[in-house]
Amino acid sequence: MGLTVTEKILVRHIVEGEMTPGKEIGIRIDQTLTQDATGTMAYLEFEALGLSRVRTEVSVSYVDHNLIQSDFRNADDHRFLQSIAARYGIFFSRPGNGICHQVHLERFAAPGKTLLGSDSHTPTAGGCGMLAMGAGGLDVAMAMAGEPFHLRMPGIVGIHVIGSLPPWVSARDAILEILRRMTVKGGVGKVLEYFGPGLAGLSVPDRATMANLGTELGATSTVFPSDEVTRAFLISQGREGVWEELAADPDATYSEVMDLDLSSLEPMIACPSSPDNVVPVREVAGRPVAQAIIGSCANSSYRDLAIAAKALEHGRIHPEVSFEINPGSNQVLENMEIDGLLRHLIHAAARIHQSGCLGCIGMGQAPPTGGISLRTFTRNFPGRSGTKGDQVYLCSPETAVASAMKGVITDPRELGPAPEVKIPGRFLVNDVGIIPPPADGSRVEILRGPNIKPLPAFDPLPDDLSGRVLLKLGDNITTDHIMPAGSKILPLRSNIPAISEYVFAAVDPTFHERAKGAGTGVIVAGENYGQGSSREHAALAPRYLGVRAKLVKSFARIHKANLINFGIVPLVFEDPDDFFVVEQEDVLSITGLRFALLDGAETVTVRVGDKTSIHARLELSERDRLILAAGGLLNWVKARIEAERDTGQGHDEAP
Repeated sequence: MGLTVTEKILVRHIVEGEMTPGKEIGIRIDQTLTQDATGTMAYLEFEALGLSRVRTEVSVSYVDHNLIQSDFRNADDHRFLQSIAARYGIFFSRPGNGICHQVHLERFAAPGKTLLGSDSHTPTAGGCGMLAMGAGGLDVAMAMAGEPFHLRMPGIVGIHVIGSLPPWVSARDAILEILRRMTVKGGVGKVLEYFGPGLAGLSVPDRATMANLGTELGATSTVFPSDEVTRAFLISQGREGVWEELAADPDATYSEVMDLDLSSLEPMIACPSSPDNVVPVREVAGRPVAQAIIGSCANSSYRDLAIAAKALEHGRIHPEVSFEINPGSNQVLENMEIDGLLRHLIHAAARIHQSGCLGCIGMGQAPPTGGISLRTFTRNFPGRSGTKGDQVYLCSPETAVASAMKGVITDPRELGPAPEVKIPGRFLVNDVGIIPPPADGSRVEILRGPNIKPLPAFDPLPDDLSGRVLLKLGDNITTDHIMPAGSKILPLRSNIPAISEYVFAAVDPTFHERAKGAGTGVIVAGENYGQGSSREHAALAPRYLGVRAKLVKSFARIHKANLINFGIVPLVFEDPDDFFVVEQEDVLSITGLRFALLDGAETVTVRVGDKTSIHARLELSERDRLILAAGGLLNWVKARIEAERDTGQGHDEAP
């Protein structure tokens, strides 16, 4: 039986388990990336392992989220990240050099390799034929230490692509159509793999956009083949030497197949406040627009900015619209200037910001009260923009610029003939923004500001667990609900005691104090709990406040892994209707939980106060159970290292 592209990459990298869907596997990781909002904690975790240098082929630390330096904290974190990168053999991408996923695609992505990143949109690199996945910072720290990355073998969904995109329709519209069909839960436990003749018309940046937004489907990753299109992209970056052809075998089989006819697509838009609330642009056309932004890791490539510049060559921005550009990298910005395209944006009254995530993570660019904001961003969760009651729509660069010109949501096809954008055969490459590590970093001093606090120590799981239900929530609770982002909170990512004050702050401002008073707490919720970003702080900070279990109908993949990594037991209602039995403030008790975990029990009995008992599933691997019993991944790894050293089986360095 033939293999898919995903299976071919896994065969090269699997070190534990078997490639049976649903079974746990461990794979070797070639490359890692972090960004500054998650990287500070990831490097503190790596440092705690006692290694002298990373053990990956390539590891890169990017600064792209916390770019607003309103006080010392972000600047201090940037110095910490630069110094710790030099100390441990990590490339450092300077503030303003660009968004991690765009820069990584340009300068480091390589077909056939594995990439693990402490950002949920790491699958962007799948556009270049990689198996790239997002994970919590602790998992990335372990990968940098040479440990395998563990996950359940996903099902592989084949998306058969035919046709070619019509004028004014782009790859963004294609993935919005997939989101419309599959919803934000449709990709959970799956890798999306694209194949078919239609791929010949999709550039690597096009593919990267589609791979990026596969994250919003809940997918483990998205993979494209490596073909002549991939080769042309790598030639344009001066990196043809890493190219290899990589395609699915003719007799490869997929768990399911979806057809995507590019020629049948039209401009699409995701309405407030979910990435899957997708309709054709024409259905919402005419609504007044206050702001339009082109940027984010999904749509900030040369092609995305060039289409806007070409549309504005003989046009202007409507006087009631703030039209803003967030370049994905300095390479994009510099090549736009060389080709004379940047002047069209400036001349039309576009606001040009530095290369970075910015408004996508709530770091500035908040829209006005009651105003519609059109964004080529990844997410439009409620309040993520920084404005309460926001009206954020997600769309293509074409729709964004057309609407900015007209002052209302506009189908870009109304602008007339579509401009032609030619991608340079060779980009001007300037790597001055990427600082390589020294050959020996052992004497590098790590610079720590006062906001960088030590990692909290956590105790092992007790034999019995009893805790109060601190919150009862519904479906599709995001990591933004649990641990908000934004310019006020992001600078606290390396200070767990301080950031813990904001856990569930947007849901219940009293949560922090109630959790501290409860001692041990439990969260109850519905389907797809923890969707969204990879931020491990959504597990780490609740654990710091005493949350030891979460009982839900289903979990999002990365968040569930983060819960396990920090010793919070993920429980799933055996009978979903039992969700209605449990109320906030109930005390939930599980006698013998630790024994049940270590004994391999698939269910446990949960006592709900004095009312009744229900059953919860333990959907966990043997490794998960050991980690939970130890109180978290760091505890488990350290105990293993000490045991190996005591028996003379270990090495001088961990792990």
